[in-house]
Amino acid sequence: MSVASASVAGRVYSSTAIAQAVAAIAFDANGLVACIAQQHDSGEILMMAWMNRDAVEETMRTGRVCYWSRSRGKLWRKGETSGHDQRLVELRIDCDGDTLLALVDQSGVACHTGHHNCFFRAVRDEALTEISPVLVDPKQMYGNG
Repeated sequence: MSVASASVAGRVYSSTAIAQAVAAIAFDANGLVACIAQQHDSGEILMMAWMNRDAVEETMRTGRVCYWSRSRGKLWRKGETSGHDQRLVELRIDCDGDTLLALVDQSGVACHTGHHNCFFRAVRDEALTEISPVLVDPKQMYGNG
């Protein structure tokens, strides 16, 4: 599995489309909605993160995926530290409006652990098993170490 991806330009939406999308989203009591990131061309599920209204609007306005970091309490622009960003190909809203699916073009690895995606562990043969390798040392991505 390659770490690199042929980058596509991020999809940018009009202010009308952004307003319609935001109105259709059922944000929770904390103002958040779950967002699943999926590689647009392979279907690989990359990660799940949270978005607030500002993150949804920024993602749709710029084409660069932005999430809400609950631990830092601020917007988190995917790749701003690691350089491994996500460009939006399409944003989908589920039937209840409480989950988003971001079809993205992932540059590099999606997981902060250095794995290609965040779902690198599986329960197999009655044990939790790591099923994919670390592709990038997190110390290289974040410069701490």
